Amino acid sequence: MKASKKFIYYMVKFIFRVAIVCGSIYMYLFHKQWMTDFLTKPIEVIGFGVAPLHMLWALFMGIMMMHIFPVKTALRTMAILKAKEDTYQPVEGYSEYELLKFVQKQNRAAWTVMLVWLCFNAFWAFLYLFGVIAEAELLMLTVFFFLCDYICILFFCPFQTFIMKNKCCVNCRIYDWGHFMMFTPMLFIKNFFSWSLFFTSLVVLIKWEIIYAMHPERFWEGSNKILQCANCKDRTCRIKKLRSRD
Repeated sequence: MKASKKFIYYMVKFIFRVAIVCGSIYMYLFHKQWMTDFLTKPIEVIGFGVAPLHMLWALFMGIMMMHIFPVKTALRTMAILKAKEDTYQPVEGYSEYELLKFVQKQNRAAWTVMLVWLCFNAFWAFLYLFGVIAEAELLMLTVFFFLCDYICILFFCPFQTFIMKNKCCVNCRIYDWGHFMMFTPMLFIKNFFSWSLFFTSLVVLIKWEIIYAMHPERFWEGSNKILQCANCKDRTCRIKKLRSRD
């Protein structure tokens, strides 16, 4: 399978995220107090020394703004753009009954994912509330989830494999839940930077769910031609398909 431009673009972004994680690990090992101050002190108290964390916050917010206000470009994945009206290509005479069955099945799987994710993060909340881990560790957890988002897209997604059972990320019912999942640990820290990330991610999720509820036909390959393999230009499943052949 030939690599598409979007696949190459995703690999470049994956490498960039690896670099962000490596930089965060460096800060955690050698400037952990910066992380703690960034997440616990008022804005006016924070000094110049934590500027890299401000840039990290701005990066996270900028990415979410692009999901709240998606712009159709040559490199935007159809996993996101399928929610937009101007990219929807209806399948003639599709079965509304089959669409309803698809929606019901996917909804059950999606809320199972939500339950699993909340239980998983309840464990980290427990550790934080009882002082086993602190703010810096929660930020590192968020940065790790930031990388895992692309690991799920490009290499292996446990939610796709074990719960959702969808064939690829372009067809994924919960594709835009990523930011909510990424910033869930930030909910536990009472600070502008942490809460602004979490609640903005909640806006991304709510917007996605509203569009899905109002226009489910855009999210099923049986009613939207752009989600069919023959019309896919993303090819972000390349490595997953190679793994499945082994």
